[in-house]
Amino acid sequence: MKSRILRWIMAVLIIKAYGVFGADINNLYTNHRAMKIDDILTVMVVEEAKAGSQSGTNTAKKNSASVKGMSGTGALGFLPQFGAAAGTDVAYDGKGSTTRAGSLVAKISARVIKVLDNGNLVIEGSKTVEINTEKEIIQISGIVRPSDVGSDNTILSYQISDAKITYSGKGTANNGQRPGLLARFLNWLL
Repeated sequence: MKSRILRWIMAVLIIKAYGVFGADINNLYTNHRAMKIDDILTVMVVEEAKAGSQSGTNTAKKNSASVKGMSGTGALGFLPQFGAAAGTDVAYDGKGSTTRAGSLVAKISARVIKVLDNGNLVIEGSKTVEINTEKEIIQISGIVRPSDVGSDNTILSYQISDAKITYSGKGTANNGQRPGLLARFLNWLL
C-alpha cells in the first residue's frame, strides 16, 4: 500500500514539475533556429575595416649642350674664340598616402524573407533608434546558410553572403555635418 501511494505522489510531482518546467524541458529537444519564412534570427554585426595606400614618384631629367674652342676661318679668322653652353634640369618628387578605418558593432534582428532551393535563407532587417529627435538607422540584408546559425539563433555578420549593411543617421547633429546649399552648389560648379 505504501509503495502504491509513493508511486502516486511521484507521478503527481512529475506531472506538476513538467507543467512548471515543461517549456524548458522542451527546449532541450527542440530546435528554435530560423529555418522558414518569417522566422527571426539575431545578427551580431561585428565589422571592422581598414584600408591604406601609399604612392611615390621621383623623376629627374638633365640636358646640357656646349660649344667651345671654335675660331674663325678664312675671311673670319680675325674673330676670337668663343664658347656657348646651355642646360636644363627638370626634377619631380611627389608622394601621397591615404588611410581609412571604420568599425561597427551592433545587434539587430532580421526576418527570413525567402528560402532558396538549396536551403539557404534570404534575410532582411532594420532597426531605428531615436533619441532626442536624432535617428540612427541600421539596415541589413543577405543570404545565410542554416548551418551557420548558432544554437542560440544568432549569426555573425561576416558569415552572411552578399551582405549589405548600412548605418545612417538623421537629425540635427547629422545635418550639421552636411555642407550647406551654397557650399554644395559651389562644389558642383567647380
